[in-house]
Amino acid sequence: MKKTGRFLLLGVLFVSLSVILFGCGTKNSGSSTDVGEGKNEGARKLVVGTDATYAPMESMDEKGNIVGIDIDIVKAIAEAAGFEVEFKNIGWEPLFPAVDNSEVDFAVSSITITEDRKKTYDFTNPYFSANQLILVPEDSSIENFADLKDKRVAVQINTTGHIVTKGLLGDTSSKIVAAETMPLAISEMINGNADAAVGDNAVIIDYKANNPKVQLKTIEDASFEKEFYGLMVKKGNKEVVDLLNKGIQIIKDNGKLKEITGFDIE
Repeated sequence: MKKTGRFLLLGVLFVSLSVILFGCGTKNSGSSTDVGEGKNEGARKLVVGTDATYAPMESMDEKGNIVGIDIDIVKAIAEAAGFEVEFKNIGWEPLFPAVDNSEVDFAVSSITITEDRKKTYDFTNPYFSANQLILVPEDSSIENFADLKDKRVAVQINTTGHIVTKGLLGDTSSKIVAAETMPLAISEMINGNADAAVGDNAVIIDYKANNPKVQLKTIEDASFEKEFYGLMVKKGNKEVVDLLNKGIQIIKDNGKLKEITGFDIE
């Protein structure tokens, strides 16, 4: 949900989309372990699932490590609440059953808290805010979300971008090109298989910034509501939810969360 451009990205994204402050999985799995910079040695370890194809939020670096804004936030939460973490890159679609089947203790992958998801999973308090954004070729005549009504739209499957697009085109619309990852969805558009791509703003802006030779433009739309990311936990696992919320509150209070993201969350 690369690393290099994420600090630039967040400034663009959450300050004005024009002022630079700083910077939703592959089949191959990757994992990495963090022990809170050595401060929590011997502490309880929680296994964290993610979909590391979502730069700048979570991705794989050139050494095969899972990195990103979400990853830095979880590491800070772990250090603050006194536990260790081990990250596993298991992909977007497998992430949900992995939580439900207790293969991982919780998931971090730019997961928007929705009423529908809350029926099946528990979520922590929000730690990040975002909204949907439209990406189109630079010469496209599309000006807003409503203009996509008769267009082919690429999305990452079962993300909020997919959900809002189904709301416009219909749940079973053949015009929705649902890809396994957001980069693949964007590629579908670039290759002419879709007229636009819809996804989380941080990811789309990061892609555009890291591919300056591809002539693309972004479109904001007032109909897109603000979304909030949470850490996703198996339904009924209050112990883990409480532990994570403890860490989230600490890094909100001490300014660490703002240091990582560049903005305050309500």
